Amino acid sequence: MAGKSRRAKLVLTQAEVEQLERLRRSQTASRREVQRAEILGSYLAGETIAAIARKVSMTRTSVAKWVGKGLNVGLAAALKDAYHRPREPVITEAAKAWVVHLACSKPKEFGYAAELWTRQALAQHVRWHAVEAGHPALARAAKATVQRILTQQALRPDKVTYYLERRDPNFEPKMREVLLVYQEVTLQNQNGGSAEADMITISVDEKPGLQALGNTAPDLPPVAGQHPTVGRDHEYKRLGTASILAGLDLHTGHVTARVEHRHRSREFIALLQDLDRYYPPECTLRLVLDNHSAHLSKETQAYLATRPNRFKYVLTPTHGSWLNIVETLFGKMARTFLRQMRVQSWQELRDRILLGVAEINAAPVVHRWKKFDALMT
Repeated sequence: MAGKSRRAKLVLTQAEVEQLERLRRSQTASRREVQRAEILGSYLAGETIAAIARKVSMTRTSVAKWVGKGLNVGLAAALKDAYHRPREPVITEAAKAWVVHLACSKPKEFGYAAELWTRQALAQHVRWHAVEAGHPALARAAKATVQRILTQQALRPDKVTYYLERRDPNFEPKMREVLLVYQEVTLQNQNGGSAEADMITISVDEKPGLQALGNTAPDLPPVAGQHPTVGRDHEYKRLGTASILAGLDLHTGHVTARVEHRHRSREFIALLQDLDRYYPPECTLRLVLDNHSAHLSKETQAYLATRPNRFKYVLTPTHGSWLNIVETLFGKMARTFLRQMRVQSWQELRDRILLGVAEINAAPVVHRWKKFDALMT
């Protein structure tokens, strides 16, 4: 017959009993808290230490420890681990700062070939140079140790995030000029303006480097119930590259385009001649375009001199091509008829691009600029 326990009974308030029951049923509390709540709750119900140990799969010594803690210091303290640090941290704050300094430098500054650190390379450098840097605790630092130090500072020296430096000192005035043109066009279109106006605004740019790719094996059509997509061989052959030169009418959505092997001054002049032939001779053609050399070359200037008062330039800022609405036209081309295009020759690529432009002109869409917040500042 088991002897009577000499331990005192656990006395809890009603609020503490309810807290204990919530913890025992909790799905989100830490496992150790739930386990200790189970121990104390079972002891409160009158179960023996041995029975509780079997119930929670712990030793009687451990169960007795938590029961004793509940009796001595109360429920709240018994459920939590007391803060303790058996020894001072080995890796000092100065050592961590040294690792962070290394991570914020480039490997080539220390004689390595790599441009960026990897965790392994950084940890290896730390181990090799820790002693001479005065941080011997890092002489055996593993990758995980270095990673923890970097994580504390939210550093990722193995990654690159790109930014665009603003190199045009007159970026803001030029941007405002372009936006004012778009705002004027918007008001003109809302008031029923058309190509009969004295000034027609056209957004002009080039889309270079378009590859003419040919199949090495025929495409396989979809088969209902077997192959839901077009089948295409992984290999292809290169047939050259093309450049699309386009002018987008911001009043009607009409596109004037050329497809050329290159985009030099002579090709740009050919586009200007196409625009000159298409629009009434009494109109001034206001061109929104970037600072590409072909737009400003001596050859182009010589042609413009032969057509005085016919063309007027509105230049976007340097690195501000996103201000040119014609980029939305090129995006539409890329999403529609240029998508996954395969051809048998460069000439076929040219003909199909011009066919796609003709399809756009058959149902033209006026491209609009809608955000003019920059004009309010």
